[in-house]
Amino acid sequence: MPPDRTLDASGLICPLPVLKARKILIGMAPGEVLEVVTTDPMSVVDMPVFCAQAGHTIIREEKQDRRFVFAIERGLA
Repeated sequence: MPPDRTLDASGLICPLPVLKARKILIGMAPGEVLEVVTTDPMSVVDMPVFCAQAGHTIIREEKQDRRFVFAIERGLA
């Protein structure tokens, strides 16, 4: 199933990928999915922590070459 929105945060370093994802997720409805693409290795730590704290769910996380791809389902909060 394709994501509802996509954020390409390639080239950005911590904390910008998380901050940009947060801003987009605020404007999305609960249950919608945001795909985030990053190149910052710290994203594999930062994105799960952010999602756990904000009430969102990572439904897919994978590495594609030098990129990290997260599919985040917007939570109720």
